[in-house]
Amino acid sequence: MRTLRIAAGVEAASLALLFLNLFTVHLQVITSLVGPVHGSAYLVTIGAACMAPAAAGSGARWRAAIPGVGGLLALARIRSRTAQASPTAQAAPGGSHG
Repeated sequence: MRTLRIAAGVEAASLALLFLNLFTVHLQVITSLVGPVHGSAYLVTIGAACMAPAAAGSGARWRAAIPGVGGLLALARIRSRTAQASPTAQAAPGGSHG
């Protein structure tokens, strides 16, 4: 899960840098350096989502395949499914002291 979080963040940040470069200075050196980082992060995101047991049956694996934001969407889906599945311990109001 940690690998998925890191890869999703790098994927989204590198895509933002690529777009920023494209719409501003359009330097080839930035594209040459950040492009492969983005592609690698995208592949790692898909692989990490496919290997995560929490992603099974939640639709997170398919979401990870969306370029740019798929990793973040997969993480959000896994977190929401995990939060729904885990029981919340609620204390009785006015707890008794014996």
